[in-house]
Amino acid sequence: MKAIVYIGLKPGVLDPQGRAIARSLNDLGFAEVNSALQGKIIELDLSSEEKTEAKQRVEQMCEKLLANTVIESYRIELRD
Repeated sequence: MKAIVYIGLKPGVLDPQGRAIARSLNDLGFAEVNSALQGKIIELDLSSEEKTEAKQRVEQMCEKLLANTVIESYRIELRD
């Protein structure tokens, strides 16, 4: 089973890298870009076969290591 973890900044947190991406795209002629949000995706290959348990374990991983929950939120997607 695979777990895909999407991590991004919580609303209201300053995102200088997202701003730089949007500004650079504008400078390259992509005027339709109003803003950009920068985040990260982590793909985990798990030996677990039970989805509920796997999701709980990945949530623990997020809380302990993968996400800075003070400023970041995360979403977990499980795939077979």
